[in-house]
Amino acid sequence: MDQGERLTSPLGQPTRGTTGYNRLRRSDRWLMHAPRVRAALLSATDPLVVDLGYGALPVTTLELAARLRSVRPDVRVVGLEIHPDRVVPARDGVEFGLGGFELAGLRPVLVRAFNVLRQYHVDDVAQAWAQLRTRLAPGGLVVDGTCDELGRRCCWVLLDDAGPVNLVMACDPFAIDRPSDLAERLPKALIHHNVPGQPIHDLLTAADRAWAAAAGHGVFGPRVRWRAMLQSLADDGHPVEPPRRRLRDGVLCVPWEAVAPR
Repeated sequence: MDQGERLTSPLGQPTRGTTGYNRLRRSDRWLMHAPRVRAALLSATDPLVVDLGYGALPVTTLELAARLRSVRPDVRVVGLEIHPDRVVPARDGVEFGLGGFELAGLRPVLVRAFNVLRQYHVDDVAQAWAQLRTRLAPGGLVVDGTCDELGRRCCWVLLDDAGPVNLVMACDPFAIDRPSDLAERLPKALIHHNVPGQPIHDLLTAADRAWAAAAGHGVFGPRVRWRAMLQSLADDGHPVEPPRRRLRDGVLCVPWEAVAPR
């Protein structure tokens, strides 16, 4: 398939296209500080980033570009949409074009695909992941995620050319009653596996128990309680990533092996 065919026949299907200002701020903040993502951006000869399926408005693509420029000032961001009517002119140093899982022939070091695969059938996920991974630049990464309409609850999977690396669940701790509230925003690859006997269900159940046990920390605010929950999970042997200092979001990050469906 040549470049012209890719541009006129993008791989995938149109999504609903809902979006909103600052909706993906939590994943953006994580991308800015995650060591592996930073290393990929800083070491890239061509720091090209693709935002796949940005929706009816390009606002989250523009926000992603602005935030990643704090890591790599010369980052190039391209927003791709499978729906021709959503492709807009370039602005603020960001380009936009027609494309799907074939990435319009581009070879980015980072792909963000948020609220895209959630609208596909679960059986389509593995193929979509494979298509994206094979189109990465050397050392490239993919972020496949889902969030609610206001961006207060979100989850995503980080992938490299070999497959899934980790699962990240992030939220505004003021906007949840318990960690398992995030289950409704699990990526498509996991959401149907949140049932007893599966690792993701075990993790969320353990997080709820640790959250309840940390209720006394709530007097200092839900962020302090969240950190106490993470420490409790770590003490119980769950491979949670230690939180960064002064992190405003509630973030629970574990290796993919800890939640991969059985």
